[in-house]
Amino acid sequence: MSKLLDQFNKVQLKKVPDVKPGDVIKVHQKIKEGDKDRIQIFEGLVIAKKHGKGINSNITVRKVVDGVGVERIFPTSSPAIEKIEVIRSAKVKRSKLYYLRTAKGKRAKLKNKELAVAIVEEPAQNPADIEAGEFQVETLKVSEENN
Repeated sequence: MSKLLDQFNKVQLKKVPDVKPGDVIKVHQKIKEGDKDRIQIFEGLVIAKKHGKGINSNITVRKVVDGVGVERIFPTSSPAIEKIEVIRSAKVKRSKLYYLRTAKGKRAKLKNKELAVAIVEEPAQNPADIEAGEFQVETLKVSEENN
């Protein structure tokens, strides 16, 4: 029996991007209204991820609309989820960000992650220089501003 269940779970499991708490994401969800289908986008901050990467995994997404906090729990392997886009990531020290429900002002801000980008300019043409590691590398720090 468990072999059939495992096989069914493999078929139903979806590929989703690596979503972590602190990420701002867009969830594209299929909505059926009468005989028409449409896609509704819910953009918000991931405050919790539960049950790992399997078929039972859920993410809790929070956004504030007109001063009222709205949270939705999305099963990541649901057939109603069209796709999940990661907009930006923040540096967090906790796996559950439930404190953001009551936080106001500066305490409610998250720091964006800085990305280090390496650019290789004019690599050495001589194979002996390449083995010796003679080429120029410039490192830039790129960060997104909070919106």
